Amino acid sequence: MTDHLPGRHMAAEIDQQPAIFADLVSRRSSIAAVAEAIRDRRPRFVLLAARGSSDHAAIYAKYLTEVLLQLPAGLVSPSTTTLYGAQPDLRDVLVVSVSQSGGSPDLLEVTQSARARGALTVAVTNTSDSPLNGAAELSVDVGAGVEQAVAATKTYSATLLALYLLVDAIRGGNGAAVEGLGDLARSTLDNSADAVAEAVQRYRFVDRVLTTGRGYSLPSALESALKLAETSYLAARAYSGADLLHGPVAAVDGETAVLAVTSAGKGGEAMHDVLDVVHGRGADVLAVGSAADKVAAALRIPVAETAEEVAPILEILPVQRLAHGLALARGGDPDSPRGLNKVTRTR
Repeated sequence: MTDHLPGRHMAAEIDQQPAIFADLVSRRSSIAAVAEAIRDRRPRFVLLAARGSSDHAAIYAKYLTEVLLQLPAGLVSPSTTTLYGAQPDLRDVLVVSVSQSGGSPDLLEVTQSARARGALTVAVTNTSDSPLNGAAELSVDVGAGVEQAVAATKTYSATLLALYLLVDAIRGGNGAAVEGLGDLARSTLDNSADAVAEAVQRYRFVDRVLTTGRGYSLPSALESALKLAETSYLAARAYSGADLLHGPVAAVDGETAVLAVTSAGKGGEAMHDVLDVVHGRGADVLAVGSAADKVAAALRIPVAETAEEVAPILEILPVQRLAHGLALARGGDPDSPRGLNKVTRTR
């Protein structure tokens, strides 16, 4: 008997997410305390620092910040600090460093530098005793538990939820939009299982995938491309639906598989025209999301409907299952993709 069945850890961690969401929502008060400290400092704008999957979570937080808080937000380029030694004036700025491990040297240096330059620093990590937590003035514990598969699943989605709870509390919200999210996550995983299995069979031999979304769902498209690339070694590229029409659509043809993330709300509505063009060029479209049945597609994967700003937490779940299934169907082990480690150390 083998010690390790391929994909065992990733499958288990995908399945743990409903319980993780329920637990995180129940711990909302600890995140609200961090939010109160932030609100008291009245930041002028927000900077977010992250890498990899956490960078996609940071982009989600950027949308939340600009739309729900009406504050300008941007993404930090860590190399401006680590390689070029830039020391901008960061007084009255909130710097949020997002890292599942809290162990990336470049994010640690960015956080230390930002705090020294006057920023209010917050670490959002899944490792409460990490160096990043020690460097930041405030911290939010994602609380997803140890993740053994190399590909991030539960830590990514739990980070999204933690960031939502933080931003919602800063604006004075009570977390109402995520009440019962654990149950919705369970129903999403259960109700999408057959469509995911069909998608695995349909796309197991594809070599090139384009992922796309708009608004809050853009981070989901980015994360989908990363998951497919790192687990199944697919040539996967993500585009905003708007950017897709500005040139890359010329490369779309009948040999192109397109994974379109489209949920109820303004972002999903903005995808209609995009997917009409893509579908017209002969692409094989897989639509994922609560509005998947409203767009032109060859196959659809349903997701439970929520407020639009919460949708990314759920819509990534069946894509994780898809990435897991495709990796196995293509003879790989999604727990241990070749050439990858759990913590990537960059500077």
